[in-house]
Amino acid sequence: MPTLVEQAHAQVAGFSQLQVKLTQSFAINGKAASTLNNYLRCLAHLALHHKQSPEKLSVEEIQDYLYFCQKQHKTPSESFFKHTIFGLRAAYKVMGMEAKRVALPQIKQDQKLPTVLSQQEVKRLLKAPKYLKHRLILATLYGCGLRSYELCDLKLRDIDFDRKTVFIPKKKGKVDRYIPLSDHLARGLKKYIETENPQTYLFNSQITKEGRPCGLTTNGIRWVIKENRSKIGSNKKITAHMLRHSFATHLLEYGVDIVSLKELLGHAHIEMTLHYLHVANLPTCSKFSPLDKLYS
Repeated sequence: MPTLVEQAHAQVAGFSQLQVKLTQSFAINGKAASTLNNYLRCLAHLALHHKQSPEKLSVEEIQDYLYFCQKQHKTPSESFFKHTIFGLRAAYKVMGMEAKRVALPQIKQDQKLPTVLSQQEVKRLLKAPKYLKHRLILATLYGCGLRSYELCDLKLRDIDFDRKTVFIPKKKGKVDRYIPLSDHLARGLKKYIETENPQTYLFNSQITKEGRPCGLTTNGIRWVIKENRSKIGSNKKITAHMLRHSFATHLLEYGVDIVSLKELLGHAHIEMTLHYLHVANLPTCSKFSPLDKLYS
């Protein structure tokens, strides 16, 4: 069955040109392909709804569609509604239609605090998988604080056993970063590489018909987590991003400062990192004046 984007290509005049311009803009600005795909899917849904490419729709038609979307979902902050708004903003920007861009509603940011695993829950999860490769997938997510797509894109050349670092090329945070490689993780990865002999990517999923290796997929990561989360005796619905949240929170609890944590996580803005201060169990101390310390 054709995807929404493929249907919009076939049925809506002008949509393919919009896709080309958006794809070029994302590539030039180094934005994530996953974000582009989400935007295109929502824009395709809009185009098919009105049988017109989004840039040709009037403000009233856009408002009618957004009202329709809002009624279909519980809140206007749900992902489909948000991706529609952000996709339209991106589309109007590349088409030079600033007036329509300004007329779009603002999206309130979700302030819900992240859910994290305790250190004991992480230990149990890392021991749960039967296969070494699956244990290392979970250990790399947690031990390096990676996003799912970063783990999928991780290549053998990005692991430096001598310098004990993992290199993460820029994507969402628009900056390259190095993450310390745990001695425990290094030992496991060396054993895995020696026995499994992965090609190009640290974790391969399959080989193409042309013989090219493919990296792990986000669906593959979800499968590994789903297969093992029931084994650790926790009611939390564990996800890959929860392991990243746990990485950040545990580092704060171990005394890593907030600026260093921002760099490790690859956040573009420190406001994102500050959320973890509300989750971490940090030691408290009584308040005092610095003047007292000056003469103590």
